[in-house]
Amino acid sequence: MPKMKTKSSAKKRFKVTGSGKIKRKHAFKSHILTKKSKKRKLALTHDTLVNKADEKSVKQQLRLI
Repeated sequence: MPKMKTKSSAKKRFKVTGSGKIKRKHAFKSHILTKKSKKRKLALTHDTLVNKADEKSVKQQLRLI
């Protein structure tokens, strides 16, 4: 039986922390940055965790479950 492949899009977008949580980057930081405030752009720079409601779906795409 062949191995299960991870979704390429998911492995590029998410990282698993040591405690098993999933990190992600914020959206809306790639273009049209002139109208966004410095404070807003700085906040979007930092990584955050995937929402608990979406965690199962992301883990499935990464083949962790």
